[in-house]
Amino acid sequence: MTIQFISEQMTATGNDIKHIDLAKIIQEGNSKVLKRLPRFVVRLVAKIIKQDELNYILNKYSDYTGAEFHPKIIEEFNLKLEIEGEENLPENGKCFFVANHPFGIIDGLILTLTVSQKYGTLKAIANDSFMFVPQLRPFIAAVKVYGKSPKEYLNAIEKTYHSNEPITHFPAGLVSRLVKGKVRDLPWKKSFISKAVSSKRDIVPFHFHGRNSNLFYAIFLFRKLFGIKMVIELMLLPHEMFKKRDKTIRVTIGKPISCEMFDKSISKFEWAQKVRSHVYALGTNQSENLLK
Repeated sequence: MTIQFISEQMTATGNDIKHIDLAKIIQEGNSKVLKRLPRFVVRLVAKIIKQDELNYILNKYSDYTGAEFHPKIIEEFNLKLEIEGEENLPENGKCFFVANHPFGIIDGLILTLTVSQKYGTLKAIANDSFMFVPQLRPFIAAVKVYGKSPKEYLNAIEKTYHSNEPITHFPAGLVSRLVKGKVRDLPWKKSFISKAVSSKRDIVPFHFHGRNSNLFYAIFLFRKLFGIKMVIELMLLPHEMFKKRDKTIRVTIGKPISCEMFDKSISKFEWAQKVRSHVYALGTNQSENLLK
């Protein structure tokens, strides 16, 4: 079981729903190891993932859903957005809007906010844990990051691919890690290239400038060093979200990439890595000829 931004409607105190209850999630889960954790450890982890703060925010904005919810979160965290290249957003929104994934939660909110403000609607291919956040459900096309997605998820996503709705996506599938001294996504998965071709969707690249805290990457390196499979650094994603309070988030949007570019001269996986490199080059203003 991965402990991250998981939400579940549970018992209420007064008019407030306890959306996140780590102790109950563990007890209702399948992990025997987690069920043996002492109560004080569970309480400590609940503090680390900022359970009370997240429940407060979800209740505070319980009347806002979809496109109405995102601006409230930006306002709640007093984020200043510096977005370069908004003129590159095409009039036809039937595209893949893809990005690097340095933050884990805030970048997803900003990506969907930017696209929804332009087109009024979208579907975000996202971890199915976000389906438990009522405010986000209208936007989510769910996938299971760990394990096999159920048939209903796959059918819903396939329907989304062939709709006219904009689709936002983080092709790495995971938050950026520290790789050879640089904060980078792991290799991008090829599926968005295949689906761009089959559903005739151009790709609009986004680059998020920034990174998470040193603690996040230190825990990742510690886990890798000792061969720990549980992705424990994900517990810090809410913590990282709160650390972005009062910060400026910079985003660069590149020009659309025609789906017709992705020919058979190289594999779909290689095309995916070319687009990944292009996204990172956007951060240095050196991406003009990268895909040629």
